[in-house]
Amino acid sequence: MFAETTKKKLRSSFLALTGAAVISAMSAGAAMAADMTLKMGLGTWVGYSPLYIAMEEGFFEEEGLDFDLTVFPGNEGQLAFAAGQVDAYSTASSSVVVLKGQGKDFKLVYIADFSTGGDGILAKNNIGSIADMKGQKIAVEEVGVSHFYLLQVLADAGLSEDDVTLVNLAPDAAAAAYRAGQVDIAVTYAPYLGQVNAEVPEGRIIHDTAAAPTLITDFYLFDTAFVEENPDTVQAFVNGILKGQEFMETNRPRALEVAAASLEMSTEALEGDLKGIEIPPLDRQVKALGEAGSDLYVLPALENLAQFLVDKDQIDSIPALAELLEPKFVKAASGM
Repeated sequence: MFAETTKKKLRSSFLALTGAAVISAMSAGAAMAADMTLKMGLGTWVGYSPLYIAMEEGFFEEEGLDFDLTVFPGNEGQLAFAAGQVDAYSTASSSVVVLKGQGKDFKLVYIADFSTGGDGILAKNNIGSIADMKGQKIAVEEVGVSHFYLLQVLADAGLSEDDVTLVNLAPDAAAAAYRAGQVDIAVTYAPYLGQVNAEVPEGRIIHDTAAAPTLITDFYLFDTAFVEENPDTVQAFVNGILKGQEFMETNRPRALEVAAASLEMSTEALEGDLKGIEIPPLDRQVKALGEAGSDLYVLPALENLAQFLVDKDQIDSIPALAELLEPKFVKAASGM
């Protein structure tokens, strides 16, 4: 059900005006609406809950944003962003490094979340430890966040990709293959991680990102030319997301209801999965994107990941990652 592409759009509305001002006001409003259009691609992930809330509660609309969202299965959204079919995309740190290494020009303007347990590895009970994965088949989406997460976990246990057999499946399909008994190990993330773990009593989550909280960060990426040509549109998006986050704090039951419906899961399951991530508030956004002296600053983690990917022959060299960070929109939202 998550593999179907869906589109949702929010449109700006205009105040009714009278007399000779009507024509000019409508013309100006139409021009503004055209300028404030954003096409974004996403996968399925609980960290996007504030975005779904912003859509449903009209927060993007309040900011004058015409927001067009496409939910893609697997890595299709990344391909669409690389090809310029969408203006913005959200993905994890590993894919950020790969996209930059492939020459895509973009900016990181907002952090969707830090994974603190939302990504993990499912294993049947016959797999006693990570070291016991040697010689096993593992369902994982190759050249995606789950793949690079797995490589790091294997490396920490003294194993490499050559020690296992990878079965290339998207996160939902990997979880389904594990549930069906087609593989004994699968790498996936919420909501599939918790859902399938609850359905397979003869297995468990053998590792998750609670053990590596800085390994996976999800970012909102914007094409650089789009940022330069449409700064007000990007600011409207950031402002709308912040309103969605605030709504999660002030009206939790309604927020969970909205996000759970968009993610096609129960509110109880969503609330459980949200415990595995941190959606950083505005002050932590500023530190993560714009304060080199902060322990939240994301550049060192990205550079460490890039070196890891070079060592694993996933990219040729470490790209210029510092130029990706664009904190001006979160700083503007905070009044800086």
